[in-house]
Parts: sequence; structure tokens; C-alpha cells
Amino acid sequence: MKLALKLAYKNLIGAGLRTWLNVIVLSFSFVLIIAAKGILVGWDRQAKLDMTNWEIGGGQYWNINYDPYDAFTLEDAHAPVPSQLGADIEAGDMIPVLIAQGTIYPEGRMQSILLKGIDPDQTILELPTRKLDTLVGATPVIIGSNMARANKLEVGDYVTIRWRDANGTFDATDICITEIFSTNVPTVDLAQVWLPMDSLQSMLLLSGEATLLTFRDREKPRDEIANWKLMSYKALVQDIEEMIKTKSVGQSIFYTILLLLALLAIFDTQVLSIFRRQKEIGTYVALGYTRREVVGLFTIEGGMHAVLAAVVGALYGIPLLIWFARTGITLGVTSADYGFAIADTMYPVYSGTLVIGTTLVVLLTTTIVSYWPSRKIARMNPTEALRGRLQ
Repeated sequence: MKLALKLAYKNLIGAGLRTWLNVIVLSFSFVLIIAAKGILVGWDRQAKLDMTNWEIGGGQYWNINYDPYDAFTLEDAHAPVPSQLGADIEAGDMIPVLIAQGTIYPEGRMQSILLKGIDPDQTILELPTRKLDTLVGATPVIIGSNMARANKLEVGDYVTIRWRDANGTFDATDICITEIFSTNVPTVDLAQVWLPMDSLQSMLLLSGEATLLTFRDREKPRDEIANWKLMSYKALVQDIEEMIKTKSVGQSIFYTILLLLALLAIFDTQVLSIFRRQKEIGTYVALGYTRREVVGLFTIEGGMHAVLAAVVGALYGIPLLIWFARTGITLGVTSADYGFAIADTMYPVYSGTLVIGTTLVVLLTTTIVSYWPSRKIARMNPTEALRGRLQ
């Protein structure tokens, strides 16, 4: 085996430019596959982290009537906070959130919004709810940067909102923007106004009621509660995971085509090499090599393209990927353009499993492609091969 490796290496180096062209093309496949996968892994990690910090915590209880994709359910999606959760709420490990439909009138315009009540003293989510505990001449509220930009609102602005209470009566009041926060999670930003929980409960005549409850610890066992649906952390991030899988399939098609082009070049090289090196093959057999050993030699030569490609790819790929991981990749869009958590700048994540797995896949496929045309050697007549003619 050691002799075969040395001989295969010398044959590859002796092939000159043809070998290096194949190696360079194959190295592109290495680097692009790792880079593309790294972006998806980074996106997945960043999106889940942002959603955890800004919206879902460690999981939630939803009122049985609540459907975040159906605004018509909000009218009935509220109930008194379960008494068995009182200890968690008092300890700050769970926060109730009340959601209702409303309308805002910035600069005389009208826009439908969601009114969300939350405890100003909560510490589970990164929302700057402390700003809700501010003395102003109206109800203090906080909004996201996308909401502020869409409605041309700034900190200190007063604006009118309208809602309908539990009895079906419309009412209105003025609010004051006390803080504008920036987040990558549009589901806590777009067309939403955050108010103190007590204020919204009083406005809606729903004292002590909530639409959902967000808890901190995702590992703590949770019991099912009547009229409340337990939404685990895994269930809440399922949408982003499905999106990542969809993108992953699209990328797989792209780099599979790229890899096939590189493998096609190696296949052609192997076929041409066997055709041109008939006398050499016959000499190997005449010197005592078995047909199986000769096939193995040519297969090793083909597979060694992947080894050289990994080395060449590492020379320019490692600095490039490290630079991408540090500086990130700016997409030129915001999370509002997509409707789900995505940062303006993505930071790829490259794990050892990703790099090693990609290397093994490329090495295996290259070896298989190299073996395929090499099988013809087993059917060669040594005498005819020495004459330079295939059987």
C-alpha cells in the first residue's frame, strides 16, 4: 500500500497541469460547500438565539383559542392566569402577555396594530420594558425600529390608539413613545405596540387575564393545564428549522452540480489516463502486479485528487472562511423583508463535523468516480497492453 501511494503521487505530479486543474476545481467545491453550510448553521443558531432572547424564552403556554396566524382569534384568546403558575410569576420565571387588536393614528393615518401588555419588571426577554415604567402625560409604550420607521415615530412622540374592550365598546387614548428598540425578530416589532400589563388589562376590562405565558427554563418539566396549550421550545422554533431545511435543500442542489462538474473532469482524466498508459499497465502486470493491484493503483491516483484538493483548498479557504466568520456577510435586507428572524449581517459557523464530513464525502465520491473507469483494467490482456492495444 505504501508503494502504491508513492507511485500514485509521482504519477499525479508527473501529469502536471492536468492534475492541478482538477485539484483546483475540486478545491472550489470543498470551500463553497463548507462556506454555504456554514452560513446556514450560523443563521440557524443566530435566529434561534434571537427568538429565544426576544420572544419565546424557554417556551410558552398559549390560551387554547390563540392562533398567531389568525387575528380573528384574539377577541376570545384570553383567560385568567392559572393559579398554579403564580409562584413562577412571582419569582420572575414566567411572564404573562396579553394581546389585543387595535388601531394607531400616526399623523392622521390609520394602521391596524397589535397591543401587547407585559410586566415592566420582567427579565426573561430582552425587550426594554423598564421604559414602560416611565411617568409621562400619557400611557407609556415601547415600539420596534421597523414599526417606528414605517409610521415615522420617534421617542417622545404622542399618538392616539383605539381598541375595543371586552364588552365590545370602542375606546381611545393617547400614548407616548418612551423607547424604540432594534431587533432581528419581526414578530415583536412589526405593527406592534408594547404597553404595561396593568394598563392594557384595565383598557380591555380583562383584569388578571393573559393570552400567553412565557417561561424562562426550557429544561424544566411542565404540566398540561386546562384551556392552555403547552408550546415547548422545540415546537416554537420548528418554523425556523423548516425554513433552514428548505434553504439547505436548495443549496445542496447547487453544490451537487458543482461537485459533479469536478468529478466529471476527474472521470475524463481517468479514462484518458488508462487509454494513454496501456503499455505502463501491461508493464505492471508483467512485473507481477495483479490486475486488482493495478486497479487499486489507478483508483488511489484518482482519490488522491481529493487529498490534494483538500490541501490546496485549505491554503486559501481557511483564511477566507475565518475572515467571513469574523466580519459576517451583509445581506442588504432586514428581517422585516423576510418575516422571520434574520440578522442584517450573518456570521457563519464552521464546525469540525462540517469540515470533516465534507472532506469525507468528497473523498468517497472522488474515489468511486476514479474506480469506475479503472475497472476496465481488469479485463485487459497484458500482452495486448504491452503492445499499446486494448482488448
